[in-house]
Amino acid sequence: MKPGEQLVTALYVHDLRKSRDFYQSLGFKLNRQDRNFTELEWDGALLFLVEMPDAPTSPIQPVGNIRILVSNVDEHWERCKRLGVEILRPIETRDYGLRDFLVGGPDGLSIRFATLVKK
Repeated sequence: MKPGEQLVTALYVHDLRKSRDFYQSLGFKLNRQDRNFTELEWDGALLFLVEMPDAPTSPIQPVGNIRILVSNVDEHWERCKRLGVEILRPIETRDYGLRDFLVGGPDGLSIRFATLVKK
């Protein structure tokens, strides 16, 4: 079993193209595209998008977040600002040992980009 296949996040999305384009703009790689399904990858970790246009929308937004550890979070911060992505929590060095920020995704799941802070 490949390391990225052991635990996979699958999101039900209302608009597959919109969600796929959003994640690709953040740096996810497209592995596979079918009519109602997309497989994306980030450094070996998989993210599945399953189109369900009639799925109910959660009344609580965001419903959670995906954390992506990167070597230089400031580069991703600049990219997200340049793309005009909704910023939910601005970049900052946190007490819990990460420099991170949080952006909103198209289907209620937010994305946290983070770099480990050396002590």
